[in-house]
Amino acid sequence: MKVDNRKKKIIETLSSCDTFGDPVKFYNDLIQLKGEFYQDEQKITLFNYLEAFGNKERFLILDMLKEKDRCVCELEAIMQKTQPAVSHHLRILEKNHLIQAIKVGKFSHYSLVRSEFEKFQTMWKKWADGITNWFGI
Repeated sequence: MKVDNRKKKIIETLSSCDTFGDPVKFYNDLIQLKGEFYQDEQKITLFNYLEAFGNKERFLILDMLKEKDRCVCELEAIMQKTQPAVSHHLRILEKNHLIQAIKVGKFSHYSLVRSEFEKFQTMWKKWADGITNWFGI
């Protein structure tokens, strides 16, 4: 019931804000656009990268790994965070394949995954080019 009321209110708002013909059809077209976005694997991958980059603790880790591979204890010291807190951020970066763990003795050292950053750069450029083209830049 709540969804139907929300949909009706949106359609009512659409019908008063622009001249695009049938507001119900226009609403359905907009919902289809949203569905297409969520089915676009490249956009979802790009979003996941941006979400991983979008936390200053994870961005700090990535920035520190630009210099050299580092073990968790180094990252704990740099970040002034506990091992579980650092590991949480490392898991998110690993899940997005931005870093990889390399076992050195009993310690794990982390490094950047160059191919993923190249993939991100290509995807970001393609997406950003679409915006600059829209602006005519």
